[in-house]
Amino acid sequence: MKILYAVQGTGNGHLSRAMDVVPCLQRRATVDVLVSGIQADLALPFPVKYRMHGLSFIFGKKGGVDLWKTFMSSTVRRLIHEVNTLPIEQYDLIINDFEPISAWACNIRDKECIGLSHQAAAMDAQAPKPKDQDMLGKFIMKNYAPATLNYGFHFKRYSPRIFTPVIRQQVRQLEVADKGHYTVYLPAYDDARLLRHLMRFPDIQWQVFSKHNKIPFEMRNVSVQPIANEAFIQSMASASGVLCGAGFETPAEAMFLQKKLLVIPMKNQYEQHLNAAALEEMGVSVIKSLKPKNDPAIEAWLSNKHVVAVDYPDCTQAIIDDLLEAHISKALA
Repeated sequence: MKILYAVQGTGNGHLSRAMDVVPCLQRRATVDVLVSGIQADLALPFPVKYRMHGLSFIFGKKGGVDLWKTFMSSTVRRLIHEVNTLPIEQYDLIINDFEPISAWACNIRDKECIGLSHQAAAMDAQAPKPKDQDMLGKFIMKNYAPATLNYGFHFKRYSPRIFTPVIRQQVRQLEVADKGHYTVYLPAYDDARLLRHLMRFPDIQWQVFSKHNKIPFEMRNVSVQPIANEAFIQSMASASGVLCGAGFETPAEAMFLQKKLLVIPMKNQYEQHLNAAALEEMGVSVIKSLKPKNDPAIEAWLSNKHVVAVDYPDCTQAIIDDLLEAHISKALA
């Protein structure tokens, strides 16, 4: 059996999950990997057959997604070419982690595409939703990478086809400690803004991981270093707490490591507002921005010791086995 596993390359979350999902698939079939997107920082430990431009959301510098740069980064001509030339006919099964090129190639050629993503779970009718409904965001999430049937990962099992997060083995094997610092990953803010905001809390040691700077430096109580997977997860494992965007993998890993968590959902990113609604329901602290008016909420978070307890068992292989058993006979028919 030959499988195409297609991964969205915007940010690092999808690639983090792929590190565990792909080896599970490889135990059952021949697997080719496709990655589309231009915003990821992680190197994958297996070959990638197709690297495509796709449709990447471009992080801004003021706390959100830069919609104009996102639009300008993805020319229609290139997108159509990638969709039309992807040889999906070579594969018995397409498994898609919110990746648009393979999803639309399957859609227009009437080939089954199995969605296996966090986004599918976040959009599930049973999953928590924010009070303010973003109709454009909802439309984009629904149509960005259409699938024939969806399975998903979320912070909790809200319905039968939703599973708890894939926590990669690198994180499961970490030694957890509390060395007193706070780990920060807010890629939608530039370094200058982060420094200005974080230095308002002079008694806190902040370790910032930046998408906007390739040279590490320190300023007063804030250290800034480029994104590096090993350094980042070690910082999280030894932190007192984690301040990050309302993505999926980083909050899930922080909770798995039993760290207190504060999240700030990106502006113009509906998925993050879905995640924030779910996290807040679980008891995680959520603020809208790093503006001074939210300083009391940050102070309260820093002073408390509240950790949300989660149970995220290592069951990725079982999930993949069940998915393949459900679809393998149809794929090979």
